Amino acid sequence: MTSSKRNKTLFIDAEAVSALEMLKNGLLRPATKLMNSKESAEVLQTGLINGQTFPFPFILAPSGKTNAEVLKSLKPGEEILLICDKVEFATLIVEEVFEIDPLERIKQIYGTSDTGHPGVQATLSRLGSFAISGEFTITNPKQFEHKNTIEEAKSLINAKHTTALMMAANPLHRGHEKLIRQTLDNTDLLVIFLLKPYTETNLSFDIRKESLEYFINNFLTKNEVLVVPLENSYIFAGYNEIILDAIVSKNYGCDRLTVGLNHAGLGMFYDSNSNNSIIDKVIGIDIEITVASQYVYCDKCTTLVSKTTCPHGQHHQISFHSDSILELLELGILPPTMLIRKELSAQILSKLHPNRFKNLEKLYYDLLPVEGLLEEHTEKDFYLELMKLYQTTSLT
Repeated sequence: MTSSKRNKTLFIDAEAVSALEMLKNGLLRPATKLMNSKESAEVLQTGLINGQTFPFPFILAPSGKTNAEVLKSLKPGEEILLICDKVEFATLIVEEVFEIDPLERIKQIYGTSDTGHPGVQATLSRLGSFAISGEFTITNPKQFEHKNTIEEAKSLINAKHTTALMMAANPLHRGHEKLIRQTLDNTDLLVIFLLKPYTETNLSFDIRKESLEYFINNFLTKNEVLVVPLENSYIFAGYNEIILDAIVSKNYGCDRLTVGLNHAGLGMFYDSNSNNSIIDKVIGIDIEITVASQYVYCDKCTTLVSKTTCPHGQHHQISFHSDSILELLELGILPPTMLIRKELSAQILSKLHPNRFKNLEKLYYDLLPVEGLLEEHTEKDFYLELMKLYQTTSLT
């Protein structure tokens, strides 16, 4: 290991580490290196790398006064250390240090520099005014074993088509379930990339992963669905998110990508006398992108339906808004089962509100039917049985 006493040091954060690891493992091809000023200018002008779409320059421009002073002092050929959380992450041989405009960089990622936009202020605070290019070597490289896992799953079932689905599942609701099933109808293997953000809010990644795996293991056929964690760093945050999703999916071995009609990055624009979406800007990335229907619950149809095929209008349709369903759960309220599966509600509530009952056993035996046996019950058990009472209709 190179001694930090002999080398200048740059301090980077976990999001930069994630992006650099993905780059090094080939998950961001056609981007394969930290770009210099000439390469960055070319990507900005053409939106392409070697004839393939890439939405913005891949650069490293860490913020901070100390980093700025180090960057301004560097010479080509000099070796430096990249440190994250006091641990050496990589060594880098300097090719070039060049000045950037952080506000322009923000526009490249988000399409706006308005600090009122979600994520803009956070990303702006971690960007400096100097970028560095050069070959880097990761000290303790992370093994991206999921690439091999996907290939093994494809081989196991002789999959001709593998479809990617990016999902936060915060929480996993009935609309998500319908989207998953619809996607499975048109593919051999489905890879669900479960987003793992760095600013963890609402439901933790572990809770969301547990919910998704419960649904897959209990309600879907085996060997046809994989869950792969995807560290959702700042590069995926902007209006070019779908392009990055397509690139990562392709490099993970998928030949199809499904996105929801309400995907934040799908926005339509008018060009050359026709309507287009961001998907129409993808060039040279050999992956088929499908836009799935938006599903609602219709109280006339009494089932989940596509908004495009249901004739009854919005006044009969209940949409699946994750933030509102999550608000119920955070308040400790059991959402109706037509919004979220009762097993998942029970599981999530028991994690969000542990030990909330003064005497769980008394509540259980006072309010719920029992078989006369004294047994220990968990909060999850209680929620499940309570939901059965909510679903009783004989008195209504």
